Amino acid sequence: MSNVLITGASGGIGYELAKRFARDHHNLVLVARSGDKLAQVARELEAYGVTVKTIALDLAEPPAPKFLFDQLQREGIAVDILINNAGFGAFGEFAQMPDEQIHGQISLNIMALTQLAKLFIPPMLARHSGRIMNVASTAGFQPGPLMAVYYATKAYVISFSEAIANELRGSGITVTCFCPGATHTGFAKRAGNDNSRLFKQLGAMSAESVALDGYRAVMEGRTLAISGAHNWVVAQSTRFAPRKLVTAMSRWVSETAE
Repeated sequence: MSNVLITGASGGIGYELAKRFARDHHNLVLVARSGDKLAQVARELEAYGVTVKTIALDLAEPPAPKFLFDQLQREGIAVDILINNAGFGAFGEFAQMPDEQIHGQISLNIMALTQLAKLFIPPMLARHSGRIMNVASTAGFQPGPLMAVYYATKAYVISFSEAIANELRGSGITVTCFCPGATHTGFAKRAGNDNSRLFKQLGAMSAESVALDGYRAVMEGRTLAISGAHNWVVAQSTRFAPRKLVTAMSRWVSETAE
């Protein structure tokens, strides 16, 4: 029975991933900021006969990833599957965005994800086995006016994940970069773009179906996986369209629906 660490596990895709792993009898370590929400999730998932450990932690705080790793080391919990799912976005023009929102996105979406990978890969290498899934976004395939920092952080996650997947070939460790598109979670409301054309007119997938795609991708060891056929088409189209057009379209879908 594997131990699966899932960050951002109190709701949305992270919660649905936790349910999927619990159903298949994996023990869980769930991390999120809200201890109350995590406790509720743990009570639900323990019904599947698995062990669920919860750790309330804000991974955007620089010491948090090392604190998490050290705690699990002290308790003798070896992480077999690492799901770097925690992340957030903020809507608005960069010049007017508060510094704490800019720094917070970079700290959580990039720094925490990178540090957790750096901490948990060496024990996996020693065991010659392990799986990592970094949750990026189809946003990472193009620039994102009105969410410039968020889109840029997800471009980093895609590039970083593909690079370390190559470095770890033959080691027994797989690295999957999972790219959902618009998904019905609390993300859009927190980001402030829940009234955008992307959500109001173009539609979003359910968190449950997205999580199933992610689960299959990491268990199959795929390097890059995009959830939803329409999202795959959009992601591929950005490779061939003129960059100014791609950027303009990206802004259009982020603007408020009339």
